[in-house]
Amino acid sequence: MVTHTTYEWTPTQLPSSLSVCLSRHHYRGGRDGPTVYVQAAQHGREVSGAECLRRLHERLLDDNTALAGELITVPVANPLTFDRRSYTTPEEIDSVNSNMNRVWPGDVEGTLHERLAATLWDVAADADAIIDLHTASAETLPHIVHTAGDDSSRRLADAFGTTLHLAEPAGDEARSEWHDRRFDGKFRVTAYDAGIPCITPELGDSRRIQEGPIGTGVDGILDVLRTVGALDGEPSGTDATVCRNHLGRVQAAESGLFRPAPDRSLGDRVSKGDHLGTLFDPMTYDRLQEATADHDGVLYALTRRGAVTAGDRLCSVAVPLEGPA
Repeated sequence: MVTHTTYEWTPTQLPSSLSVCLSRHHYRGGRDGPTVYVQAAQHGREVSGAECLRRLHERLLDDNTALAGELITVPVANPLTFDRRSYTTPEEIDSVNSNMNRVWPGDVEGTLHERLAATLWDVAADADAIIDLHTASAETLPHIVHTAGDDSSRRLADAFGTTLHLAEPAGDEARSEWHDRRFDGKFRVTAYDAGIPCITPELGDSRRIQEGPIGTGVDGILDVLRTVGALDGEPSGTDATVCRNHLGRVQAAESGLFRPAPDRSLGDRVSKGDHLGTLFDPMTYDRLQEATADHDGVLYALTRRGAVTAGDRLCSVAVPLEGPA
């Protein structure tokens, strides 16, 4: 038996005094067990996570699930970007911290994003396991990001069941780029520092409701609940390739029209130098760039949106990890 309660609260407001509200859902079982926290839509254009939690809600209540402990979900962690369907807020809203996923654990007296993060962290900090749902900015193979060398988070990733894991170093193991890009303020890193296992599933392509990735998300959360003892049964799991995050990214050298190679599909194994697509000038038809893999690995992202701007990601190749995952 599962009991469901919704809580709404107002951690901050806009200059006009318009309230910025958050909602969280509590699902409580009839027996003791762990507390699991799941949130979605830190970045407002990443809509799949919110839909994933809506469908999870239906599954939990319709199936009369025998839950142990408590599941807490926040379907829209960042209303400021969700209303704009954007990744970050404009300068007028938060000129200091435009990206909410760089300010954790937040500050109750800080900027709007810091205040949102702080009030959510008050809830998440008591969890035994955390899932932070995201989606990517190109057509992307569903995958899990976890902290390299963190066995407890790797266990959650294995349970979630995607075929690709991206292990991301943190702290003393990270390169200087990590600190330069303020990755220390990621939600997952804050959870790791607090000793809470946490994973970041990337459920396909931003801005679109994709049935396959959302189904993967719902099943993955249920399997994580089984792994931590909140649900009975064994997780189905999937054999995954573990790669290093933030490597193998090919960017547009110029703005133009990108045609991905028609013989390439997500999940393909590619070798360094393999052709992945061509960037054209849409007016002169000149070839501006031949996009090629700069590493051996797994092709896990490939933009099919056509028009791109210089610096946009065209494709990403996951580079197999050497050493502990």
